Amino acid sequence: MTTAVRSFLDAHVARIEPLSREVNLAYWRATISGEPTDFERYARLEVELQKVYTNAREFEDVKAWLGAETEDGLERRQLDLLYRTYLRNQIDPAHIEEMTRLSSKIVQSFGTYRAHVDGRSLTGNDVRNALKQSTDPAYRNRVWEGDKAVGREVRDELLRLVRLRNEVARSLGFADYYVMSLELSEQGADDLAALFDKLDLATREPFGRAKADIDAALARRYGIAARDLRPWHYEDPFFQETPRVFEVDFDRYYRHRDVVDTAQRFFEGIGLEVRDIIEHSDLYEKPGKEQHAYCLDIDRRGDVRVLANVQHDENWAGTMLHELGHAVYDRYIDAGLPFLLREHAHVFATEAIAMLFGRLSKDADWIGRMIGVPSPEREKLARESERNARLSQLIFARWCQVMVRFERALYANPDGDLNALWWELVERYQAVPRPDGRDQPDWAAKIHIVSAPVYYHNYMLGELFASQLDHAIQKGVLHASNGRATFVGQRSVGEFLRENVFAAGKRWRWDELVSRATGEPLNPQRFVAQYVR
Repeated sequence: MTTAVRSFLDAHVARIEPLSREVNLAYWRATISGEPTDFERYARLEVELQKVYTNAREFEDVKAWLGAETEDGLERRQLDLLYRTYLRNQIDPAHIEEMTRLSSKIVQSFGTYRAHVDGRSLTGNDVRNALKQSTDPAYRNRVWEGDKAVGREVRDELLRLVRLRNEVARSLGFADYYVMSLELSEQGADDLAALFDKLDLATREPFGRAKADIDAALARRYGIAARDLRPWHYEDPFFQETPRVFEVDFDRYYRHRDVVDTAQRFFEGIGLEVRDIIEHSDLYEKPGKEQHAYCLDIDRRGDVRVLANVQHDENWAGTMLHELGHAVYDRYIDAGLPFLLREHAHVFATEAIAMLFGRLSKDADWIGRMIGVPSPEREKLARESERNARLSQLIFARWCQVMVRFERALYANPDGDLNALWWELVERYQAVPRPDGRDQPDWAAKIHIVSAPVYYHNYMLGELFASQLDHAIQKGVLHASNGRATFVGQRSVGEFLRENVFAAGKRWRWDELVSRATGEPLNPQRFVAQYVR
């Protein structure tokens, strides 16, 4: 059997490796140019790659080999991963083409969309800056509504995509696409729901107290009663980040700094090289370019790139640390592993690394060492930095509740009153009141529902794993007995991550990787201890 398996795996990789590289390059070009022809080429190549896995005979062979005994753990792991990929694609090729076409078209709409406000066309950065800086509530309202208007543009096609995804999932024996996506990524809907229920209980009261402080500060700023606050008063369009309501303006430390260079110096200081990654990346705004940020491993052979729209502020400093966290994970996967295993262990594992580093842009010690802080400010910055970190994590944890519960309901019943459901969840978990009389598809303005379906829970799992890794590094690597030791200049931090997380690639299931790296299963204990209690 081993000879047959090896022959199959060799032939399979020879077929998909060059094709997957072309798919990634096509996506990279399309999201930079925003040109319809580039998105069409990406969609064609993506369909071609997915069709490889529609082969029913090969799927039966993989199932048979999995059912037999084999002593080669790497072969078995590859077969297990292939089984899940083949199963997902045992569908009508026409459905694959339609889903890919719809998804690509909607992503293109997001990439080229600009909010139109008072005769101006606003980029994503313009929207964020307006909601950070403007003190005119009426203008803020118009900006917020302009940003959300993309939801109306994509709603119908997005719902068509959701229904098609469900049709495919049910044809494969799953209740819906949500359940299928979790099971095929080695997760379970009930386990995930139980974990989020625990997080809800642990964060509900602390968040309520913190939210009251935020509301009081915002009410003073805008000269209104706290009960009159609405979504556009919270700066981030989805209230997934902390409004600047306290004393420290983190942006001031980055205004005259090259945030890309700062991030590069930090990573190289802990022994993780990123210079060539940055050289191959596309980091600044261009017309038509995707307005968000992402990291892409082009070929699993070292060509790792970041797309961003950098400005010199804290948001983009954190984003560069985050995306380069993804990038170093991909870069340092053991090149000796088989192609199929040269990926991160799970999407939440790479999110954990990105978040572990992304947290640093508001960390007082990191700012002090990497940028410099005048001595009179240090104590105040340290105090506000810790306060901000706790508040940011509470806000993000509550926002994730909205996304996770909404997506589950979306796929369970895409014909329900989704506009009302969205605001019910926002009010329940984020305590942000809906605008009076609003009945718009604001949920559809979140690009992840299109481009990363049934993914958002992995951001929260990434935060949990990041806190477990942070605890393991502080205690086992930096030997911090009181407080926290710095990561800056500590090559042992990079070495720990290379050896215990990155190098393994997809050799192990995610649960085994977490236990090996941190000595405990994935759980909310370290996150709660770090940010909630």
